[in-house]
Amino acid sequence: MPGMGRPAFALLALLTMPAAVVSAADDPLAKARQLYNQREFEAAVDAAEQARLVPAHADAADLVSARAYLERFRISAAPDDLVNARDRLRRLNPDRFGASERTEYLIGLGEALYFDAAYGAAATVFDSVLQSPDVRPGSARERVLDWWATALDHDARPRPEIDRQGVYQRMRTRLEDELAQHPGSGAAAYWLAAAARAQGDLQAAWDAAQAGWVRAPLAFDHGAALRADLDHLVTYVIVPERAKVLAQPPDNLRGEWERFKERWTR
Repeated sequence: MPGMGRPAFALLALLTMPAAVVSAADDPLAKARQLYNQREFEAAVDAAEQARLVPAHADAADLVSARAYLERFRISAAPDDLVNARDRLRRLNPDRFGASERTEYLIGLGEALYFDAAYGAAATVFDSVLQSPDVRPGSARERVLDWWATALDHDARPRPEIDRQGVYQRMRTRLEDELAQHPGSGAAAYWLAAAARAQGDLQAAWDAAQAGWVRAPLAFDHGAALRADLDHLVTYVIVPERAKVLAQPPDNLRGEWERFKERWTR
């Protein structure tokens, strides 16, 4: 089955700052977090290594380093970055973390499992994050939801048909619940259409894509990313497959999709 991951797959989840924010100039740990959030990952690792020299900061510093190495690996695919991330996640003690750092630790574990191709395990970890009350609606939850769905998609693809159908059905049920609670979720809107297509339910995929398009302005970025992703999914995946089932020329369905977009685009 062809892949259907989002073309604009964004994986960065920002680390939270401590409640009592300390100037980065005075605190290497605060500096490491700031550098991470600025996507200066190599500098973030250097600052975190300095911060971990203070025993009270060692675990939090290792968490920043691990997340920075994971982002470096996502960009470079250099094996050493993944090894370094895994080493730091293994050696830190999460018992010392507050709620927000525990959530960041779980996200890091999920990312590491994903990059190790342990997709089912990664999806399970991301699912636990999504069920946490500490992950509220917004860009961070969207990224975790995207991680979860992408990991589950990868886990489902090589399975026998009967198992694959079950995975995508559970995904659809969960995404429908997500949209009921958070109607502005772009990740849920996209993956609802993609999961229906993966099941071969092309009419439901078409309907979900149209629903996602009209609901897109509710998304935190007013739907720009969601509409680009849905357009790609419909044009290059759903239309050709649906045209074959309906015995229609693909251009007919592309024209229908273009007319629909025009009616619902400012």
